[in-house]
Amino acid sequence: MSLPPCPHCQSDYVYEDQSLLICPECGHEWNPNEVEEEVSAKDYNGTPLVAGDKITLAKDLKVKGSSLVLKIGTKATIRHVKDAKDHQLDCKVDGAGEMMLTAKFVKKA
Repeated sequence: MSLPPCPHCQSDYVYEDQSLLICPECGHEWNPNEVEEEVSAKDYNGTPLVAGDKITLAKDLKVKGSSLVLKIGTKATIRHVKDAKDHQLDCKVDGAGEMMLTAKFVKKA
């Protein structure tokens, strides 16, 4: 029986202790039968953001690898929130398509 990797550090050295799984590298303990709580990010004003929220850009943003600039006030819908250092929000941006955005540059609509 193979155990899943640690959700925090992705270590494969996870072991089982009664009903919990434990990671010896980062010390994280979790119950594999419980659903992990949904990852959230905070916007420009500190409001929590979750999947499905409507947002607007709080500043002009240049799109990497393109000459396109997303203007302040551009609307988007969050499709998925990721636990990442940068670009936490997988969004569908009006007029620009799907892209990843950083939470601190948007505000909840």
